[in-house]
Amino acid sequence: MGDERHVADDLADRGDDLESDLEFDAESPEDLESAMQEALKAVEKASETTRAKRESGDEIQPPVPIPIRPETASDADVVMLEEEVAELRDRSTRTLADFENFRRRVDRERREDRRFAAFDILREFLAVVDNLERALASEGSADDMKVGVELIHRQMKDLMKTAGVERISSVGEEFDPRFHEAVTHHEDASVSVPIVSGELQPGYLMYDRLLRPSVVKVAMPPDSDTDADSDV
Repeated sequence: MGDERHVADDLADRGDDLESDLEFDAESPEDLESAMQEALKAVEKASETTRAKRESGDEIQPPVPIPIRPETASDADVVMLEEEVAELRDRSTRTLADFENFRRRVDRERREDRRFAAFDILREFLAVVDNLERALASEGSADDMKVGVELIHRQMKDLMKTAGVERISSVGEEFDPRFHEAVTHHEDASVSVPIVSGELQPGYLMYDRLLRPSVVKVAMPPDSDTDADSDV
């Protein structure tokens, strides 16, 4: 009777601990697997500890005094404790199953998000493709073609701005290896520090993250070839 009572109390305590320990952030699904494993280990440890003490003949001490004494316990008490143990085990099993279902659902949603990450921006981009096809199909003059290309270019820039993409300022700026990729340099007596003198290919940022560096040529102060080789 004492053993059964101890098992119920031990599992109850561990069940409460599991509920507090297994609280997690729904935005952090990567913690689900470890949380599930900890819950399973905790339940198994409680059962193994009690079973080991029974087999060794050690007396199993309850964590707190209990009102029911073995010599006065009734069959109803035993049935009640067995029901409590079964309920705790069932609750732990259902909790683990809920975690597993949640983990699978989150994994599925994350795969879908990665797969369709560019869905909205590409849908907007289709309008640009339509205008390009219209321009190619037109039979207007070269000036008309130029005007159409300029309109499409403006549409592209608006679309990039909506996506958080902005062009890196380069020409006339101090050379910054974080944003500029120098492919050539020349000496210029009018500068005291390396300055971007020309842009061969524009660079872009997306929400302050480098999307592509600017390919540039750099004007170097006189007698700074050694420094230029190390910095550029």
